[in-house]
Amino acid sequence: MTRFCNLKLAAMILFLLLLPSSIFSGATAQQRTSNISLGSSLTPHSSYWYSASGHFAFGFYPKGNGFAVGIWFAKIQQKTVIWTANSDGSPLPDDVILSLSSDGGLILQLNQGQLIPIANVPQPAFSASMLDSDTILPGQRLLAGKRLVSSNSSANHTSGRFQLFMQNDGNLVQYPLEYTGEKDYAYWVSGTSAAGDDVSLNLDRNGQLYLLNATGSNIKTLKERGNISGNLIYRATIDEDGIFRLYSHNLDHYGNWSIEWWSSDNKCDPIGLCGMNSYCTLVNHGTSCACPPGFDFIDQSQKHLGCQRNSSDEGCMEFKESNYIIHKLEYVSWEDDPYATFGSNTETDCREECSTDCNCEAALFKNQECRKQKFPLRFGRFKQNEPVVTFIKVSIRSSGTKIESMKKMKEQRMNILIIGIVLLTLAVFLLAIFGVLSYRYRVWNYKKISGQGNNALFEDITLRSFTYDELNKATNHFKDEIGKGAFGTVFRGVIANGITVAIKRLEKVVAEGEREFRNEMRVIGRTHHKNLVRLFGYCHDGTNRLLVYEYMSNGSLADFLFKSEQKPAWEERIEIALNIARGIFYLHEECETQIIHCDIKPENILIDEKGGVKIADFGLSKLLMPNQSKTYTGVRGTRGYVAPEWHRNFPITVKADVYSYGIMLLEIICCRRNLDMHVPDNEIVLAEWVYECFESNELRKLVQHEEVGETKLERMVKVGLWCIQDEPSLRPSIKRVALMLEGTIDTPTPPTPPSFSISI
Repeated sequence: MTRFCNLKLAAMILFLLLLPSSIFSGATAQQRTSNISLGSSLTPHSSYWYSASGHFAFGFYPKGNGFAVGIWFAKIQQKTVIWTANSDGSPLPDDVILSLSSDGGLILQLNQGQLIPIANVPQPAFSASMLDSDTILPGQRLLAGKRLVSSNSSANHTSGRFQLFMQNDGNLVQYPLEYTGEKDYAYWVSGTSAAGDDVSLNLDRNGQLYLLNATGSNIKTLKERGNISGNLIYRATIDEDGIFRLYSHNLDHYGNWSIEWWSSDNKCDPIGLCGMNSYCTLVNHGTSCACPPGFDFIDQSQKHLGCQRNSSDEGCMEFKESNYIIHKLEYVSWEDDPYATFGSNTETDCREECSTDCNCEAALFKNQECRKQKFPLRFGRFKQNEPVVTFIKVSIRSSGTKIESMKKMKEQRMNILIIGIVLLTLAVFLLAIFGVLSYRYRVWNYKKISGQGNNALFEDITLRSFTYDELNKATNHFKDEIGKGAFGTVFRGVIANGITVAIKRLEKVVAEGEREFRNEMRVIGRTHHKNLVRLFGYCHDGTNRLLVYEYMSNGSLADFLFKSEQKPAWEERIEIALNIARGIFYLHEECETQIIHCDIKPENILIDEKGGVKIADFGLSKLLMPNQSKTYTGVRGTRGYVAPEWHRNFPITVKADVYSYGIMLLEIICCRRNLDMHVPDNEIVLAEWVYECFESNELRKLVQHEEVGETKLERMVKVGLWCIQDEPSLRPSIKRVALMLEGTIDTPTPPTPPSFSISI
């Protein structure tokens, strides 16, 4: 018979000998015998095997909607599992049988005869340390290079979120599971790094927990020996909350385990106890995850998953300081990853600095420094003695802030009523005057912008002029909406000659809409390239401003990458990336007037019926004069794709487009957004995860089981990482990007981007 797992009885007994007095004797749940006979079997409902002392039981225990095979303490009312076979596997059905075959093999099979592998029953080579467990017992050692992994809960023994790692440098360290060996993410350390490379963690029968070096010398005692009693048993476990604890239990008494020692006094110390945009707080001798203002839990029943905004992200293009409220959090520390830092003498200065910066989503004030942050915030922890203040910028559209704003408005109204009807009437009167003046000014400003240079603009560009009635008819009264941008909505329409077109109707404030209209006319009207969307005509009819483009039947690259049921083919994605680079190259170097697009992102890359890609939406573009290579301008673009120099008041060059292209290139490689809250914590920020995989030579993780050429994959990743360097001078030109993607020139190894430097 072919076996998935044919373990010799000797190997299993060697493992069991690690448990004090644990040579097994066969027994049912009601009756014990002196040994395990060949051919004996266990089922989920009928039997266990006990150790000779009777302290431990081996068999099936409930797991989810099925069962698991494991070992637990047999004489303790509170069932405590200390090891599970294949802990991360699916639950076993109730018709499974575990048997000891005639040749000493341990076989797990269904009643129908189907064999099931037991993936992690220890082999003799690992007898010194229990693998795939959260617990060590007296007589066991955790050797250098080995680890304990926490369970998800006391009832769910699949791998949790934390680990206790015996490092090869002699340090015993606790990390989140995803960050093994990364010093910045260690939240408890033994401080024994000078002890050599062969240190082990030991627990003896008297409850002493200590570290031994290679010569057998005790280099550090974590817990002195306890009460010497034959009826007192110990275990050391890294619990589901990430804290390593030593427990004892008196077998002469009923009751639960007593805690003898723990690694951290603050239960919020474990990094990653709460997910993105949430922080750990102390509640009734335990912990709870909380959301900062403006955020709600992703899943109310699983608060550790983190929080998400309860309002839409308006972005810099729609930024108005009056649309936000700054909330203050004290004694909450976060992972400090600022995009800008400046000296600040007071909290008020820091609050004001974040309030007036559209890119600042939060700020940390500590040690007279204001450190501006972007979401997501990570690893939030309440620390009573931590002198840090967090300022969170919250849109007044968020649910919690709306209630607070309404309360403030009611208080203000009450104060006005107390002052008197006369002052209220005067305030309304002044407000009406202000409104009239504001309206007249905006109309005057619109006419001024609209009238300046229109003749020169239209004479310079040969395009068809449409009336508003023509486009209203072409779109059937603007019924078929196919997209929406920062300044307007796009509709599908059919013009008189039967050509299907996309018609963009500008809908923002009149002055902004006029600038958008004129900008797109200037830019697209002068460009002619197969990878740029074509402009057919325009409407400049009264206050109506519309642009008529060629219709791209397959939507945007964002739809193609993120919404398609089937992932686009690898070679197709390579060709898309290359064609986009060629289109940007045309804008940067081949146009009569150099153009910075300023908003390169998947939503602005359109796909035609033949699969060709074209760059669209030039409303934020910046034209440079022939003698210009850089410009100063307000922030433009979409959060997540905006180059760092936009936030720092640095001059803007074509390298800003290269940065945006680099972020999008990584999205094309991985077919996912640059920020995804529904993946493991270390994968949420795409650029950080890609660099982590590149450094560890694990690029296959980025494309999973997809068939790709390893050389091309590495080349594209390296190009993407070059493009997103913080320093513009380090980024290649878009021409060089295209040549590297083609393989025409070599692609050197990129440096670590400073904005997410990884500490090992």
